[in-house]
Amino acid sequence: MSSITIQSYATILQINQRNLMQIPSRFSIAIHICLCLEFFNEDSGFNANTDKTHCKKMTSEALADSVGVNSVIIRNILAQLKSASLVSVARGSGGSVLSKKPQEISLLDIFNAVHSMGGKEANGKNRLFKFHANPNELCPLGKNIHLILDSSFEKAQITLESYLSKVKLSDLLKKLQNLPL
Repeated sequence: MSSITIQSYATILQINQRNLMQIPSRFSIAIHICLCLEFFNEDSGFNANTDKTHCKKMTSEALADSVGVNSVIIRNILAQLKSASLVSVARGSGGSVLSKKPQEISLLDIFNAVHSMGGKEANGKNRLFKFHANPNELCPLGKNIHLILDSSFEKAQITLESYLSKVKLSDLLKKLQNLPL
């Protein structure tokens, strides 16, 4: 094995150790926001069996209090959800509401709204897994890494997207109804 090849393997290992792939937390924050918008909505059927004392206008500050993050992060994510037509946001302290019924919003809708993918390919398609930039073409593994991994990554992404498309916000709200509040 040449020193270039050994060095390439070492570089790949270092990159993988430093940059473990994770779906950004803005995905779980966006789900939390959407759940809040329905759960704290006085007119929601998902809190029909409660005394509604928890219901309140969902401002970015109220959402930030529930999520446990700064309200600036909430406003940024709300802007993404609004851009995807999932929420309506009233200016000032008017609060936010879901733009669709919870049974019409899938986790995939939220996932895509907050750009949880690793990036876009040249063809514009979102991709979950981002490849390291410059695999060594002189290395037998480096020059074939795409051929080895592309189909596996694509299958994993298709599986994830399929699952997320089946889970609706209403499913999560039903789970919440079964928990002690």
